[in-house]
Amino acid sequence: MSQTFDFYDARAREAATEAENAPLVMVRERALRAEKTWRGLANQARKIERDRAKAEEIRAERRAAEAEAAAMALVDAEAAE
Repeated sequence: MSQTFDFYDARAREAATEAENAPLVMVRERALRAEKTWRGLANQARKIERDRAKAEEIRAERRAAEAEAAAMALVDAEAAE
């Protein structure tokens, strides 16, 4: 199952809330470490989403260019006949 930025961000916010409300220092520190980890995962997920979108955009542009080239080749072939 692919996790999204929203999932990781929600976990980070939960950990931050836990840290704010923690009565014990060790519990607070644990929650802050968890928040840091979740934030890192959220940032990584966001980067992956952006990279995938950019790659799809590039593929779409490449497919459009290939389709245009194929259409031009067909027109040229028909004109040569």
